[in-house]
Amino acid sequence: MYNKSEIAFEQSKKLIPGGVNSPVRAFKSVKCNPIFFDHGKGSKLYDVDGNEFIDCISSWGPLIFGHADKITQEKLNEYLLKGTTYGAPTIIESKMAKKIIELVPSIEKVRMVNSGTEATMSAIRLARGYTSRNLILKFSGNYHGHGDSFLIKAGSGAMTLGLPDSPGVTKNTAKDTIIAEFNSIESVKEQFKQNLDQIAAVIIEPVAGNMGLVKSRRDFLVELRNICDENKTLLIFDEVMSGFRLAAGGAQEVYNVIPDITTLGKIIGGGLPVGAYGGKSEIMDFLAPNGPVYQAGTLSGNPLAMSAGLSVLNRLNKKLYEKLENITKKIEKGFLKNIKETKSKAIVNRAGSMMTLFFTDQEKIESYNDAVRCNLDQYAKYFKNMLDMGIYLPPSQYECMFISSAYSENDIKKIIDCNKKSLELL
Repeated sequence: MYNKSEIAFEQSKKLIPGGVNSPVRAFKSVKCNPIFFDHGKGSKLYDVDGNEFIDCISSWGPLIFGHADKITQEKLNEYLLKGTTYGAPTIIESKMAKKIIELVPSIEKVRMVNSGTEATMSAIRLARGYTSRNLILKFSGNYHGHGDSFLIKAGSGAMTLGLPDSPGVTKNTAKDTIIAEFNSIESVKEQFKQNLDQIAAVIIEPVAGNMGLVKSRRDFLVELRNICDENKTLLIFDEVMSGFRLAAGGAQEVYNVIPDITTLGKIIGGGLPVGAYGGKSEIMDFLAPNGPVYQAGTLSGNPLAMSAGLSVLNRLNKKLYEKLENITKKIEKGFLKNIKETKSKAIVNRAGSMMTLFFTDQEKIESYNDAVRCNLDQYAKYFKNMLDMGIYLPPSQYECMFISSAYSENDIKKIIDCNKKSLELL
């Protein structure tokens, strides 16, 4: 069934560490070998063996309109005739910046970079430079990319591979990152008490997507905002995943809590590698060439990526989010019904078009400690069952589904039907 993928994986392992360019793609958590894909169209992915899958990942979030989106492709082709990159300013960069500022409540100025990791790394450097403080507070299970400062009790790939603290991160770097518990305001207060006037910024995924889908409680975010204000500490929302997916203004629009700096990625590239970080003008003007904090990138603001991303941002509207909510809510309801009927030990967490089915006997998953108690073996079996039925899920319990607007009613029905069969097989 996956013969060509097996051959491709054997070849890639000789050339690429682990055979993959991002660890979760190795499928180690789900105890099988990865699928190599050939192309995608709408809600479907097609592997090198010709197998068809309904895609429940959307390239980890960016493809909100599905694969090979016609409008995005037209805009890319249109700009491709002009060139690919100049290493110099273009008008389309300003158009993209204007659109981001228009949509995201907290952003007055924005700088483009090339990845979510680059955005978060740059954001904490800016925060340290602006406040003249060294410490960054992050939360257990939140993943902010692979920057050295973040690979301490990280989520996502670090959890999947059992490497919460990565070799190569020096003790001197690690000591400047302190940890609090997600959704525990008491743990935050304790860190501020122990590190008075030393914390430059608190960085958080307001909706975490890297320990499975775990939502912040609104009262927690409100109190976090208040604590940061009281201590003259910057609040950074990592909205690389939630930005433009939960709403046009991201999680900060949904929760009505406004950070000082926001990091973005995924959807703003329309499927191309892009990141961004933005915030109050006073803070952003601390960046070179205006200010003393240095950050640069040869391909930042690449016009092809700007074209793709802008083609997506210009189509974000109420109708789209209502459609995404309708699709994902139907899937959630179907899963919950199946869990009940099969008497499975599982729960579903959902925020908009992001969702995770956790295998657990706990009543809720609200933190890293909750997430790590899930049954990974059950998820691995479930994943393989779904894959063999043509449903492509995240190859880790600690990742979440990203639903696209390209789903048909038949797609929704098939996902729910396969979910029930897969649960029954367990």
